[in-house]
Amino acid sequence: MADDDAGASPPPRRDWVSTLATIAAPTTFIGALLLYFGVSYTSAFYNYFGVDSATLGFSTQDYALRSASALYLPVGTALLAALAGVLIHYVAVAVGKRDTPPSLALRLLPAGLAVCGGGLFLLGMLGGFGVWEVGAMEMPLLLSGGLVLLLYSRVLSFKLAGADYPVARERMAVALVLALVALASFWAAHEYAKRHGFDDAAYLADHLRLRPTVTIDTTERLYIPHRRVRETILPATAGTGQRFRFRYEGLRLLAEQKGRMFLIPETWSPADGSVVVLPANSTVRVAFRSG
Repeated sequence: MADDDAGASPPPRRDWVSTLATIAAPTTFIGALLLYFGVSYTSAFYNYFGVDSATLGFSTQDYALRSASALYLPVGTALLAALAGVLIHYVAVAVGKRDTPPSLALRLLPAGLAVCGGGLFLLGMLGGFGVWEVGAMEMPLLLSGGLVLLLYSRVLSFKLAGADYPVARERMAVALVLALVALASFWAAHEYAKRHGFDDAAYLADHLRLRPTVTIDTTERLYIPHRRVRETILPATAGTGQRFRFRYEGLRLLAEQKGRMFLIPETWSPADGSVVVLPANSTVRVAFRSG
């Protein structure tokens, strides 16, 4: 009876738990990466205009949505690389199960990947110590790419021999490598998001016509310092209940969040520009126009 119990398959519940854990782990990592990317992107974007993104009060969903469009290229590249790795892995497993030895090219593939991985990791380390000039985003990519290739070469060498990996004595090293790769991924995402957010903000500053034109009527004078914002004193008509006395034109809507409008002049520039924050309530009258 003991032998029968020992050879029995694991209960279905345990299979479901393992399957859900396998799916949830990468999903959680990708979700955290999206959120981190969105925060970094949004912060860099609004810092270009002199606005602290924390004052906008974006939600977690807002940050994740703002990161999606900018991640198509890096995520697509990573998925293509992962697909290539999976196909090579399947070939190595199939070759390892055959009785005939693998071809010379397959036998040399793990060594070639190890050399490439070691070279990339060394370049990243030398760049980190200032031996050569490396970009803030390129360094974590070199480090993580080198570690992935080194680990992948080890996996392929075992699979080509028909053995399983990781072996017990190397599990701790594999865990540390994966942790370093995850850290480098967040590092690279942060730098890429900052660069992308800055570039998008610079493009918007040169093409403010993409944002809607805003005309503001207020009860009090705003004293907007920018000389290109036009102020008009509205005539006071007795008996009409007209509360608004001043009109401001030449503004564009930068953002609207939490009942506040962030407005910038149409000719805004980093050297000569400011951001006006107004409440979106009954104290102002707003008219939007496209183009």
